[in-house]
Amino acid sequence: MQRRSLLITAPALLAAATLPAWAATPSAKALPVLQVWKDPSCGCCKDWISYLQRDGFQVQVFETGNTAVRQRLGLPQKYASCHTALIGGYVVEGHVNAREIRRLLAEKPKAIGLSVPGMPIGSPGMDGPEYGGRKDPHDVVLVLPDGSGRVYQSYFRS
Repeated sequence: MQRRSLLITAPALLAAATLPAWAATPSAKALPVLQVWKDPSCGCCKDWISYLQRDGFQVQVFETGNTAVRQRLGLPQKYASCHTALIGGYVVEGHVNAREIRRLLAEKPKAIGLSVPGMPIGSPGMDGPEYGGRKDPHDVVLVLPDGSGRVYQSYFRS
C-alpha cells in the first residue's frame, strides 16, 4: 500500500521540488538593461524613461548629456534627439516607442539602431498634458550600418 501511495505522489513531489528552480530561471522574454544618456535637467527625457519603466524596461541613467556618446556609438547627427540609449547592442535615439524597441530586439536587423529625430509632440515623453493632446506625425527610423535610414514605423499619419 505504501508503494502505491509513493508511486502516485512521486510526480507531484518531483514537480514541487523543481518549481523553485524553474521560477527563478529568467524568462526568455527578459529584456537587457537600457542605458540612457541625457541632460540632467531634461524633463521629456525623464518622462520617456518613466514610460519605458512602466512598460517593463530596466533603465540605467547617465546624467552626462548625450552628444559624445551618440558620436562614440556611430549614430549620424541627422538622427539626433535629446537623449541616446543603448540596449542589446543597438542605439535608441530620441522618443522611440517601447513596441519598436521590443520589435528591434526580437528581429535583430543589421542596423545601428532606431531613432525618432527631433522631439515630435505626441511621441512617448512628449505626450504630457502640457501638449493639449497634440500628436504630430513622425517616423521611427531604422538606422542602417552605412548611416542611411528607412522608416521602421510611422505614427499618426493618415
